[in-house]
Amino acid sequence: MRIAVYLPLLLSFIAPFGARPLSERCEPRLATWLLTVTALVLGVAGTVSLGLLAVTGLIRVPELAALGHWSARAAQRDDPDEFSVAVIAGLLAATAVVTVGRMLWRRARTLAAAALEAACMPAENGGLVVVEDDTPDAFAIPGRPGRVVVSTGMLHTLDTRERNILFTHERAHLTGHHYAFVAVAQFGAAANPLLRPLADAVLYTIERWADESAAAASGDRGRVARTVGKAALAARRPRERADGAVFGIRGSLRRRTALTGAGPVPRRVAALLAPPLKRHRLIAVATAAVLAVAAFATVDAVQDLHALLENVGM
Repeated sequence: MRIAVYLPLLLSFIAPFGARPLSERCEPRLATWLLTVTALVLGVAGTVSLGLLAVTGLIRVPELAALGHWSARAAQRDDPDEFSVAVIAGLLAATAVVTVGRMLWRRARTLAAAALEAACMPAENGGLVVVEDDTPDAFAIPGRPGRVVVSTGMLHTLDTRERNILFTHERAHLTGHHYAFVAVAQFGAAANPLLRPLADAVLYTIERWADESAAAASGDRGRVARTVGKAALAARRPRERADGAVFGIRGSLRRRTALTGAGPVPRRVAALLAPPLKRHRLIAVATAAVLAVAAFATVDAVQDLHALLENVGM
């Protein structure tokens, strides 16, 4: 098969190097969309490419070729790529399919449990749930309706304005459907582990997106920055939860409020103390061009395989 089949795999090696620069230089909402779509497209395209390479190896096995009425000898002649490459590609493709299947099953169960938990929570105005807990904590649970859960420990840590900023931040996760962006990005990373930096960057950009929503609502970026830092310092020693993350939102908020060395919190505070980022259309255009190349290369590789199968038909 031609080089087109390898392009999505090559782009999967290159794309992670741009994840952090994109997340820090581009407006958070746009950055989230770009990173999420990139993870999805490259994850799917890479898996398809591996599958295509695997098929070229399968049709060289006489017993398997006979099932599709193909000529194994003709396949070897028309597509002389190494059989070992096809075998490795097949193993990687099978692993990707199994990993994605397990990930989707876990996410579906987690979302269902979160929706049930949210529906059963008695909420105040705006879907706010206050729990008696001295440990400073706050997170959003997606559902119909979603809930913003905050502990009394966090409420005692913040003043009235800071509480409103915190509530606005958490509600932004719900109204922006940030759990869906996290899930899609992690879907791409499950299909192709090379894309894990993109999924991790999405966890950061949804926090920045919520930060900017809070800043726009309050009109005081400095106050939002102080609130983020104050909440993080208050929750430096949070207790561990056994129930884990809800599509990454609960877990990402945990990482937001728990400073573990040099993490995303200092970067978020610095971004809030600086002027708002612009959308950078050039970055969007460049990303779209990369994704278009990956998509067209995948389509071209599928057409190549179709032509090969017609040529080796008995």
